[in-house]
Amino acid sequence: MQISELFLHQIIHHVKIEYPNEACGILAGTDNAVLKVYQMTNVNNSPDSYFMAPTEQLRVMKDIRQLNYEFIGIYHSHPNTGAYPSKRDVDMAYYPEAVYVIISLKDWEKPDVKAFRIIDGKIKEERVNAVTKQK
Repeated sequence: MQISELFLHQIIHHVKIEYPNEACGILAGTDNAVLKVYQMTNVNNSPDSYFMAPTEQLRVMKDIRQLNYEFIGIYHSHPNTGAYPSKRDVDMAYYPEAVYVIISLKDWEKPDVKAFRIIDGKIKEERVNAVTKQK
């Protein structure tokens, strides 16, 4: 997955604002390159889980279609644990085509950002390419 440093900074800012609860969002773009970040509401208001507001999800998916973008993935934070999918994350991974980006805030000054594919309960780490300019 390719993402601009600007988008990464926006995501990290978002997850820090939502601390101590998990934050979540949707990533969209083309050819596995993120071109738009949607900050979503975590209706769970929990440090251990997230659930996106369904009305926001519907609005975002419509916007993605109108822009002729693809749904690339979902990001969420782990406020107190590492950047690796939890059992709940694996159980809730309903989109095999999606990249699941996890931002760990265990080290507040240096958040850890990792990406994964989760298919049929199997976790495979993906590379995150942070670029200074997006296509």
